[in-house]
Amino acid sequence: MKEKIIRFFKQETVLCAAFILAVVSMFFVHPDLEYISYVDFRTLAILFCLMGVMSGLQKTGIFQWVAQALLSRVRKVWQLMVILVLLCFFSSMLVTNDVALITFVPFTFIVLNLIGSECKKQLIIPIVVLQTVAANLGSMLTPIGNPQNLYLYGKAGISLGSFILLMMPYTLASLVVTIIWCLVQAKAYNIPIEVSFTGETRLTGQAVKMTTYGVLFALNLLTVARVVPYSLTFGITFLVLLLMDRTTFSRVDYSLLLTFVGFFIFIGNMGRLPAFSHILQKIVSGNELLAGVAVSQIISNVPAALLLSGFTDNLNPLIVGVNIGGLGTLIASMASLISYKLIVREEGKIKGAYFRYFTLANICFLVILFVFAFLY
Repeated sequence: MKEKIIRFFKQETVLCAAFILAVVSMFFVHPDLEYISYVDFRTLAILFCLMGVMSGLQKTGIFQWVAQALLSRVRKVWQLMVILVLLCFFSSMLVTNDVALITFVPFTFIVLNLIGSECKKQLIIPIVVLQTVAANLGSMLTPIGNPQNLYLYGKAGISLGSFILLMMPYTLASLVVTIIWCLVQAKAYNIPIEVSFTGETRLTGQAVKMTTYGVLFALNLLTVARVVPYSLTFGITFLVLLLMDRTTFSRVDYSLLLTFVGFFIFIGNMGRLPAFSHILQKIVSGNELLAGVAVSQIISNVPAALLLSGFTDNLNPLIVGVNIGGLGTLIASMASLISYKLIVREEGKIKGAYFRYFTLANICFLVILFVFAFLY
């Protein structure tokens, strides 16, 4: 029993921390009806729907089919690296950084296995690290790219166009730096390659599912843009997933949803303590960009967004800060842990080398983008 508890705490550290903070805060502000107002049900509902829809769409094989089509004529390392990395960059804008990595990192292993063990040995670390960086950076353009964006977008009350315009300069700068890094890195490997898939992904018989999930995704986008009520979207999505494929419910990240609830309770209670609230507001106010980056390095950018947003009204620099703050340490973005777990499972012996390259690349990207944000 003790081992199970320890294992659960290791696997769900952020969730446990959120609920410990929530419980501790209850001793200062006893539970009452106001607790209900803490919870942002709109964010939770949209997150649930997006995770369910993306899970179903992923199972159709559409993402792998697109990737195979793009890689079928690759002959050079730089082409391979740029395509695999930019797949994560652009797909994360719509399918979230988590889904992009869950989909394309294992696909990368398949591709590298096809072109030989020696090539795989040399390319696996830089490609997967850059895919992780790309997923975290590409996802910052849209409210649905990652959980903290969806929450802050709703809290800020800005339009979809305004959010995209806010993040566009940082996304373009990230794209330029990412491509340059890929091209410079690829120069170190003068290896002729050819990718040929023996078992190509086919979409036969998936038309109905892809169309249905596509409609549901469009419905979710309309909800994000505040055109359709979230309650209606939640009801339709839940019913369709229940009738079409119940297994999608098991692939929803419920620990993330519960983490949000834990932090909502903690932040709500702390906001009702004038002394604590005043101190945090004084620290965060005027320093939202730096605070977002710094706190993300310690508790990751989703909890950082939830925590800091309760103590400032100037949310635009905080949005930028927690997005850029997803770079840096391995825990700065929970999505980065997905890649780490996948690569340890695939090639456990290289986890030390992976961690070193990951840290170096992330610090470089973080410094470049932080300076850009500071000067912009």
